[in-house]
Parts: sequence; structure tokens; C-alpha cells
Amino acid sequence: MSTAPEPAPRDPKPALVFDDPLEQQSSDDTDRGWGERADGDSAADLRRFLDEKPPHHL
Repeated sequence: MSTAPEPAPRDPKPALVFDDPLEQQSSDDTDRGWGERADGDSAADLRRFLDEKPPHHL
């Protein structure tokens, strides 16, 4: 008696999520999302400001 081989298991399709995306926190909602550093060193902040300021800001 010949039996048919079992089909290979398939990955389930991802479920549709109907949550409101505006209720979820994004990386922009945190200090880390805006490039803030946690060290809080004022000398490093001044050095970064002087290094990154546009040429028309003297």
C-alpha cells in the first residue's frame, strides 16, 4: 500500500494588525531617536556644536 508523502509544513502568513499606528511610540518619540547622547557632558556638547555648525554661523 503506497501512502502519499506529507506536504512540507508552510510558514503561516503574518496576521493582519489593525491597531492604530499613532498610538505606538516610535524611535522619534525618544531622545535616542533624535541622536541625543545619555552622557550629558557639556564640554562634549560644545565641541559637537562647534564641529557641526554651518559655515554661515560664526
